[in-house]
Amino acid sequence: MTTRTLFLSPRVTATGHALADAARRRGAHVETLRDWRVPEQWRRTAGASLYAGPLFADAVARELGVGLLEAPEDWLARLPHELTLRDVEFTTIAEARLLRRPAFMKPPNDKSFPARVYADGSGLPGPDAVEGTEPVLVSDIVTFAVEYRLFVLDGEVRTGSRYAARGDLDVAPLAEDPRRAEVLRFAERLAGTGLPSAVVVDVGLVDGAGWAVVEANAAWASGHYACDTDAALDVVLHAARPEEQFAAADHRFLRPVPEVVRD
Repeated sequence: MTTRTLFLSPRVTATGHALADAARRRGAHVETLRDWRVPEQWRRTAGASLYAGPLFADAVARELGVGLLEAPEDWLARLPHELTLRDVEFTTIAEARLLRRPAFMKPPNDKSFPARVYADGSGLPGPDAVEGTEPVLVSDIVTFAVEYRLFVLDGEVRTGSRYAARGDLDVAPLAEDPRRAEVLRFAERLAGTGLPSAVVVDVGLVDGAGWAVVEANAAWASGHYACDTDAALDVVLHAARPEEQFAAADHRFLRPVPEVVRD
């Protein structure tokens, strides 16, 4: 059996350290890449996996030979209203700039601009910073009383954590949370909504309305809060692994990684 190697970005987060410790306990190798180039000896590494932010992942995934699962950019906007409890539109930055009302706006699968409530579209990055064709999710503003992070593998919640209450950080394992059963029941409703086999989904309780999806995130770039580290690692290793190991059903969820051009 090929030994797994978990690669980390130069700036290792608390979650990165926790996943690295869990990987070593399993006998896997852990390597921290020192810059945005993959050394020759690590290119196309058999059994490679990756935990990193989207920009760094784009820079190194192709040379590592790693495929990266993520939810479709328009996934949240395609969900029925009963799962979001708000209107969500998938559009471009150029179109969103024309909006003249407050809305929550975010890039779907990266950190190209801050995800937050904007007074109107004029606060988005201008033509001097972006082309305007970049995708954006525009959402009605709702208040989440409490929010949870779920690491999901093959439709099953492997581990979860509360991470916020009324917008403030409030971290506790899902297993110890009094709403655990409600969270898991709501998560079951997401089956068949078009998610990859390994993903992170954030859900929350909307004031006066019920349970709703907050967003989906790539497991290979998500913080684990108080999730069980070993269970989270299972999802990460499945979400970021050699391209040839993905089943056909997951091919449409692979992040389009740019070609690497080296001097």
